[in-house]
Amino acid sequence: MAGKESSTHRSRDNNDDHDVELGLNKYPDKQPLGTLAPGDQPKNYKDPPPSPMFEHGELRTWSFYRAGIAEFVATFLFVYVSIMTVMGYGRATNKCATVGVQGIAWAFGGMIFALVYCTAGISGGHINPAVSFGMLLARKLSITRGVFYMLMQCLGAICGAGVVKGFQTTPYDVLGGGANKVNLGYTKAGGLGAEIVGTFVLVYTVFSATDPKRIARDSPIPILAPLPIGFAVLVVHLATIPITGTGINPARSLGAAIIYNNAVAWDDQWIFWVGPFIGAALAAVYHQIVLRAMPFKAYNEAHEADDKPAT
Repeated sequence: MAGKESSTHRSRDNNDDHDVELGLNKYPDKQPLGTLAPGDQPKNYKDPPPSPMFEHGELRTWSFYRAGIAEFVATFLFVYVSIMTVMGYGRATNKCATVGVQGIAWAFGGMIFALVYCTAGISGGHINPAVSFGMLLARKLSITRGVFYMLMQCLGAICGAGVVKGFQTTPYDVLGGGANKVNLGYTKAGGLGAEIVGTFVLVYTVFSATDPKRIARDSPIPILAPLPIGFAVLVVHLATIPITGTGINPARSLGAAIIYNNAVAWDDQWIFWVGPFIGAALAAVYHQIVLRAMPFKAYNEAHEADDKPAT
């Protein structure tokens, strides 16, 4: 009996060790989120080198234009679906019978989730000039690619809004065409602030979800990265639709303004460019300098290289 019990204990111990190796029991209860398990070692990761400011060679590659086409199509689909949702809400005589403001927010956030998932491996899934601007400031893409992305995003948004108007010309003009403006009861300063903070939330989420350090630590993150980005868009829309209709995407605001082509849309158009670009710049500075301390890392690495003895 003693021999059987000791053999059972050994077998149980071996199974426990095997479970720990498989990761079934290595995370204790009440472990703080984002921390390593006891005895765990962080996975190796390496930040990619900064992109060159100008990379003329990529103009001769198909991947450069393929990425631009992906941004065009994604922004086209995003604007088409989101503005169609806004039009459906506006046309209904009984607002309780429509998707409501919550449904509009879900349409915007859900489309970003789906489209980022589809295009992340091709172009990075920006679908927003503010995101491209933030990545440009963080040296994650060249000026050449950044400007090209913004151009294709704006063209896609114009085409998306144009198709919506083509399907329902009169309602589009009567209901405002989904164009952004500062709503009654709010000041332009308030609208600008809402756009800055909303875009900060979005771009900060993009930086965090695509952080190479987090990806190395937690392998499922690349698969789930579009999810927090989509949720960021959703909650920002819930917060700021009453204020500005929620821009946080200059291409979406420009496309609707061009197709609607009304003074109301053009009077506030600058807010939907200045606000998102300021918000994106603040998010880039906060994530890259304050949280990741990238300039200091580069400084330390340079000094460590200088201190190494020559071989």
